[in-house]
Amino acid sequence: MQFNTSGEKPIFLQFAEELENNILKGIFEEETQIPSTTEVAIKFKINPATANRGVNLLVDEEIIYKKRGIGMFVSTGARDKIITKRKNVFYESYILSLLEEAKNLNISKGEIIVLIESGCHNEQD
Repeated sequence: MQFNTSGEKPIFLQFAEELENNILKGIFEEETQIPSTTEVAIKFKINPATANRGVNLLVDEEIIYKKRGIGMFVSTGARDKIITKRKNVFYESYILSLLEEAKNLNISKGEIIVLIESGCHNEQD
C-alpha cells in the first residue's frame, strides 16, 4: 500500500479503498482477519487515527466488523457489497456524464456501443 499524501483524496479514504481492493482480489477473504490499525499505521507510517477512520468507514458500510478483543474481520457478503457500491459510483461518475455528453453531441445509443466496442477491440490487439 502506498498513499498519496499530496493528493486531493484523504489518506483514510485511500486506506479504505485499498482494503476494499484487497477484499476484491481475494487477499482478505470473507470471515478472515485483517491487519490491525496499529500494524498498518506503523508499516505505512500513517497516523493510527487515520487508519482507524478508514476502518470505521468500512465498519459503517458493514464490509468489515469488529470482534471485541480479537480484531477486525471481513464480513460475509463484503465482496458483493463492494462490487455493488462501486458499480453505483461508476454509473454516477462515468455513465451519466457520458450519456449527457452523447445527448449534447447527438450520438445515438448504437453509436455509443460501437465506440465502446471499438475501444475494447483496440485494447485486445
